[in-house]
Amino acid sequence: MIELTKLNGTPFVVNAELIEIIEATPDTVITLINGRKMMVKETVDEVVKKAVDYKKLITNVY
Repeated sequence: MIELTKLNGTPFVVNAELIEIIEATPDTVITLINGRKMMVKETVDEVVKKAVDYKKLITNVY
């Protein structure tokens, strides 16, 4: 799970395993594997880093 921020400033947590697409439109839009889309304040690079860090944490890869 990774913590992100909605455009209104509200933090929320999303399952990083469910992220299918991350786009900059220019706002960052995340599409989950179920088709749900959400816009976040973080940049594409920040979301990718959080997802990669999460994956490393759960698989013990450093």
